Amino acid sequence: MSEHIFKGKVALITGAGQGIGFEIARQLSLQGASVVLNDKDAQLAEAAAIQIQHDGGTCFPFPGDAADPVFIQQLTNAAINKFGGLHIAIANAGITLFGDFFTYPAESLKQVMQLNMGGSFLLAQSAAIQMRKQGTGGSILLMSSVTGHQAHRQLAAYAMTKAALEMMARNLVIELSPYKITINAIAPGATLTERTQTTDPDYDKTWSELTPLGKPATTADIAHAALFLVSPLSHQITGQTLVIDGGWSVVSPSPGDTHFQKVQS
Repeated sequence: MSEHIFKGKVALITGAGQGIGFEIARQLSLQGASVVLNDKDAQLAEAAAIQIQHDGGTCFPFPGDAADPVFIQQLTNAAINKFGGLHIAIANAGITLFGDFFTYPAESLKQVMQLNMGGSFLLAQSAAIQMRKQGTGGSILLMSSVTGHQAHRQLAAYAMTKAALEMMARNLVIELSPYKITINAIAPGATLTERTQTTDPDYDKTWSELTPLGKPATTADIAHAALFLVSPLSHQITGQTLVIDGGWSVVSPSPGDTHFQKVQS
């Protein structure tokens, strides 16, 4: 991919204070895009933007709640007011709330659906309205998960929202294609981030054993796929989901899966 393939493009990305979102924002910026970086945590958003600027990119922090319809419009307006337009929108913000199906709280279900589905839908809507107005097309990317393809213990609500995002990408092909707007999704599998390694010190070891390619993804692995799907190189790809999981969803063993361990032994 060309070093400046995104030169002159304006991108916004939610939930990008750290992890996968941050790396996508960083790579977009270093390849020429002007990036509006959102995170609910204002300190994280500010620090992430400063780091990207230090690395030589153009990045403007805009903290706030990506599940709030009013804020979503403010976020889109920020990109337009700061950089003059909007060409790429990435709905990366999401939450994972584990829980047993039989006791899963209604409030947790509401939170997961409101951000993962509602926030993504409204960002896509707001961005598409601006892209349609500009008349030059654009790219929208949704953040799904391998759990939208394969069952994972205690993640029924989360998995439901991720599968829904993939259907949203498919459905919106009908409405967005006349305006040269592509919409796709990526579905990361196990990925080494600050969060996963903090919550599980054995995360790397566990998922290296469970992943056919022998290691979990890095944030750079996911970002490379994301950049491809919002770049001119993929202008004929829309309504698709790209799974990035080192082959895990083909065999789908879970941590503690005694049947898989017995088969492997």
